This record gives sequence, C-alpha cells and structure tokens, in this order.
Amino acid sequence: MAKDNSGSLKSESKRRRVTYIFSVSGLCVLFYILGAWQNSTTPTLNQRSDLASKVECDNDFPRSTESLSSSSSSSEGETLDFQAHHQLSFNDTLMVVEKFPPCALNFSEYTPCQDLTRCKKFARAMLAYRERHCPAQHELIRCLIPAPPKYKTPFKWPRSRDYAWYDNIPHRELSIEKAVQNWIQVEGDRFRFPGGGTMFPRGADVYIDDINALISLTDGDIRTAIDTGCGVASWGAYLLKRDIVTMSFAPRDTHEAQVQFALERGVPAMIGVMATQRLPYPARAFDMAHCSRCLIPWQDFDGLYLIEVDRVLRPGGYWILSGPPIRWKKYYGGWERTQEDLKQEQNSIEDVARRLCWKKVIEKGDLAIWQKPINHAECIQSRRIYKTPHICKNDDADAAWYRKMEACITPLPEVSSSSEVAGGELQKWPQRAFAVPPRISKGTIPGLTVKKFEDDNTVWKERIEYYKRIIPPLSQGRYRNVMDMNAYLGGFAAALMDYPIWVMNVVPANSDYDTLGVIYERGFIGTYQDWCEAFSTYPRTYDLIHASAIFSIYQDRYVSL
Repeated sequence: MAKDNSGSLKSESKRRRVTYIFSVSGLCVLFYILGAWQNSTTPTLNQRSDLASKVECDNDFPRSTESLSSSSSSSEGETLDFQAHHQLSFNDTLMVVEKFPPCALNFSEYTPCQDLTRCKKFARAMLAYRERHCPAQHELIRCLIPAPPKYKTPFKWPRSRDYAWYDNIPHRELSIEKAVQNWIQVEGDRFRFPGGGTMFPRGADVYIDDINALISLTDGDIRTAIDTGCGVASWGAYLLKRDIVTMSFAPRDTHEAQVQFALERGVPAMIGVMATQRLPYPARAFDMAHCSRCLIPWQDFDGLYLIEVDRVLRPGGYWILSGPPIRWKKYYGGWERTQEDLKQEQNSIEDVARRLCWKKVIEKGDLAIWQKPINHAECIQSRRIYKTPHICKNDDADAAWYRKMEACITPLPEVSSSSEVAGGELQKWPQRAFAVPPRISKGTIPGLTVKKFEDDNTVWKERIEYYKRIIPPLSQGRYRNVMDMNAYLGGFAAALMDYPIWVMNVVPANSDYDTLGVIYERGFIGTYQDWCEAFSTYPRTYDLIHASAIFSIYQDRYVSL
C-alpha cells in the first residue's frame, strides 16, 4: 500500500513540473509577440502635450538638418529622432592654436628686461639704467628666440666647467680683452676656461686655497656664497668641488655674455647689478660674499652697497674683498690711481664696515676679510656713537622684488643673550639640507610647520623616483642647469642634491608664503621672480625647467594679447 502511494506522489510531481514549464514558455512567447508589435508602430508626440511645452532644449542652440525638416512636416505629430541637439556654438577663432614664427637672428641673445636699447632711456646715475627694465605691453615680441646656426649640445658636467662650444656663444671679446688675466681662451671650435680672474691669474683654485688658509671653507659652516661682479664665474665654479654653491651675478655690459658664459659652463649665475634696488634675495641668505675687483663703489652713497651686502649676509657671515683698494701700495701704478686716492678709499670702506658692526678678521696679501656679528646686541648700543647708518624701523627684511635700497641697517631677530645667533644657528652642510630650518622651527612664517616641511620632503623624494623613470636623462648626467619655477620649501632641489645638477629655486614674488629664506637656510640658492616678466638670464641657459602649482598662482592674472 505504501508503494502505491509513493508512485502516485511521483506522478503528481511530474505533472506539476510539466505544467510549470509550459506556462512559463507560453508567457515568454506572449511577451515576445507583444514587444514585436509595439516596435512595429511609430511613436508620436502631441505638440500640445505638457511634455512638448516644457522640453525646449533646442530653442537656444542650432538644430540639426533633420530636426529643421521635421518641424515643417505634419502638424499631427513629429517623429522622434535621437541625434545630439545640445551642442555649444564655439567661435572658430578660439580653436586655432597660435603659432609663433622664429625671430630674426639678431634676437639670438635677447634678454627682454636687460635690453640694451631700452636701458639707454633710463638714468645713468648709480647705474640705474643697467637694472631690470622690462618691456611695456606694446613692446613685447611675438616670436621664438632662435639659436645660433651651429648650436651644439653643451658639454656634460664636470667637463663643461672647463670647456664650451664657440658656436654656442660666438664672442671673442673676453678672450682678447682679458687675455693676460686668463679668464677665457679660444682653442679651435671651443672655449677653454683656465679658471683665471683679474685678481687670480694663477687660477681660481689657488686663489680659493689662499682664502681657505684664512677662513675654513671645508668644515661645512660655509655653504652659500654670492659673487658680485662675477666675470665668467670661475670663483663659483671652483668652489663647487668644496660643496659651496655660489650665486654669481654681473650686469649685461661691454664685457659681452659674462653670465651666458657662466651658465654655459654649468655654473649658477644670473644677470644683475648693484644699483638702486635691493638684490632679489632674502635677508640672512649667504654665508659668504665676495668681490674681486668688481668695481663697485662700496664707500659711496653712505655705504649703501655694503649695507645691502649686510642685509643678505647671515649672522657670522664673511665679506671678502680683493682688488682696489686692497694692497694699494703694490698695485697703485697698475691701477693708474694715486696712493692718496686709494688710501682714502680703503679708509672709507673700513669706516663703513665699523659702522655696520663688522669685525675685520684679517688682511693678508691681496685679500681682506670682514665678519658680520652673530647678533645686534652690541650694535644697537653702538648707535650712541655711530649715528649713521641707523637701524631700519618697520622693515620687511626679506622684501626684495623692486624694492629700493635704504641706507639703514637691516635689524637682526632679537636674541636673549650676546652669545645667541640671531634667527637661529644653522647646521653644517650637508646635514643642513634636511634639518628643520630656523624660520620654520621658530614659527616666523605663519602657516608653515615642522610637519609640513617633513611632508614636503617625503613627497618630493617619491616624485623624483617617478621622474627618474619618465625622464631617464635626469639621473644620467644629461641635465646640469635646472630651474624650479615655484620652489616652495626647496624639497625638489633637496631630493636632487646627489645628482650632478644645481637648482635655481624661484619663489614667485606674489606667493602666499615667502619661503626663499627657508631655502637658503637649507643650503640651496634661488631668487624672487614675477613670472609675468622675463627672467634675468640669457636664452638657452637651462636644461630643465620644473613647474609645480605655478599656474594656480597666476590664474587670475593674464596679459591681454
């Protein structure tokens, strides 16, 4: 009996499954037929419907040809089409990419803000005409600067220190005018730089050894230097192997292409002059300043130019002078000046240095060296004796972009004792590169913290590893002169410090943070710049230009063309 019941249940279950399958199949066939019937009809839209009255996307835009033809058809209804109707109307002229033609060959060495023709329009007093005078809107050129016809890729560093292709800088003037001073020589198709200078014809290496015998250049205390009136920058070139990086500058004058020669060699340099405006560097930037017969009238204008050197020199930094009037008793005949005149000039320089509270370290042979005090504790007291120059009041010491020089001493940060270094003591190089700069640790730049500094270093270390993969020449010695257009804290330069390159760290003059002082405290060099103007350099002087977040600074500024 149980067996019969089991068979009956199985039969019932089988019938239910068959019924279910047929039902589902029937429904599928039914819906398929219904869908096919719906697709075979033409959908219409009554123009009087609410939808037709609300959707008017084409009213403000051009319609397609199909749309225009359908609008003139039967008023009973329109056939829907699926063409794209929401199209913006572009002015065709905006889509054309402007192509700049090449300039004439006589523009090959064009430096817009130091153009000799324009400069002649300005006053010659205090060399103001040799300062930056950028072209007005109607003077801007709209063409690409051409290279000399036979231009070649420069020699790689360190060979470039001693050689450059003649065709890249076709000027023989210096090789003739400075022949006995060993600045530069022409050898076939190239220039050779023996390392000489007006006051060191035996070579920069020997001259630097003489300085090192007086103050140490090898213990890491001196890392950043500035060379005023640099010639072809041999002094800075040979300091590099002592881990001292030098900002060399010279005006564009009758000595053709001094700065261009320096940069072609792979040596840091820029066009500049001590005239009426501050040098474009922050206060307390350089460990050492140097003048070798740079022909700057240090004693004139109430000592204005020495006062400016004092501003950019760090506490405890050194100023080195060789050439007139030092050792005037030996050289006065060759300098074609009287002994009395030279003696008076040296006495005047010594007097200005005393008023600045500098201490004369030594005078030996052709060299005289002074040292700036580590703070102004005693200097403030000395104003009872020296009425001039006074200490500046309400002065932004770092402000240096188109800022006039003032005949007053830039005050150093306050200290709690006479032995404290104003602004904070710097570590020796190379530890200085990654140590927290005093301007950050002391909180003198609002918004910048130790964490931000450390995070910036981490970011750039990672990015440089990526750059190495996408720009192989970066780690292969192909690049030497590199510019960072928006250097911020100098993390980009720090991440590259083991490569055979140097970085011109630029801080835009209108940045939210003035961080150039931080960069110098790390042992790197740089300058202020407004990127709406031309940089103070010759064409073709940088191998790589790096820009990070630069356009956001200038997004609300534009030049109407």
